[in-house]
Amino acid sequence: MMQERRSATSRRTLLKSVAAGAAGLLAAPYVRATVKSGLFNPILGEGEHTYEAIHDWLAPPPGLKWGDTHGLCQDKAGRIYVAHTVHPTSDSPDAVVVYDPEGKCITSWGAAFRNGAHGLDLREEDGDEFIYHCDINRRLIVKTSLDGEVLWEKSVPLESHKYESANQWRPTNVAFAPNGDFYVGDGYGSSYIHQYNIKGEYLRTIGSPGNEGGQLSCPHGLWVDSRSATPRLLVADRGNRRLQYFSLDGQPQEIITQGIRQPCHFKTRGQLLLVPDLDSVVMILDGANKVIAQLGDGFPSSLRGALREQFIPGKFIHPHDAIWLANGDILVAEWVPIGRITLLRKM
Repeated sequence: MMQERRSATSRRTLLKSVAAGAAGLLAAPYVRATVKSGLFNPILGEGEHTYEAIHDWLAPPPGLKWGDTHGLCQDKAGRIYVAHTVHPTSDSPDAVVVYDPEGKCITSWGAAFRNGAHGLDLREEDGDEFIYHCDINRRLIVKTSLDGEVLWEKSVPLESHKYESANQWRPTNVAFAPNGDFYVGDGYGSSYIHQYNIKGEYLRTIGSPGNEGGQLSCPHGLWVDSRSATPRLLVADRGNRRLQYFSLDGQPQEIITQGIRQPCHFKTRGQLLLVPDLDSVVMILDGANKVIAQLGDGFPSSLRGALREQFIPGKFIHPHDAIWLANGDILVAEWVPIGRITLLRKM
């Protein structure tokens, strides 16, 4: 009996010692560690916004190596889609990988998107779901079925009279209006936003390059924000380090800078707004667009080109996209050359 008590005491002492060491390694506001199956998973946030960070929750299938992990979406059946640029040494060229809700790989496709897979936005149309891709290599917007069948492709909108050639155009993400229109951010090209109807017909151009109100610098991500009575177009005006609102017909309305660094994209869940920020943090904003959670803040980070074993548990490097999963967890894709997909499991 005495030996059993001593063993139990030793185990408790060891666990306390290990936990204390981990806490020292991960020392940061609202970051602590728990022991799970002998491994440490950092705990991020606090209160109702507390998450267990499970890095590399989604791994590429055999023969495929992540490139920059850029885009995420989830369909009604719970399947998760990842868009990545494909590592140069990968045996497989597939740029879109599909997983079941538990994180098991189902299939992969999209070799044409290799080197260019970026924005990945999903919309339901008349009961069917479709994916809108932004290919930054081929400079295309591409609409596909959920299994990768190409339905149409769109290049530079010359009818906007903003471009002389496709080299001035490089679309990054798409947003969807309630009436079927969609908006495309030319984030890596000439910093315009273009609005189309559901048939893909050009309607208007929104904004212009610059840093004044109504102007844009890398409108990287877009979202039609329906958290209030009147839906508005919300823009991740990344180069200007701000969020900017426009009416759905393109009139500038509001600028938000507090707590914003380099916003990449958006998703909403109820009154909450999820904002992956390239400056090493994932943020949650409330209905008044106040930052109420900063998750995994790793700023400043110099680890973009680092080996995976050099990544710091609980610290983000460059969040590029993030989505709410159907169960309330958060999935984060990072802009690193060897890719990383992190599950933030709600506690």
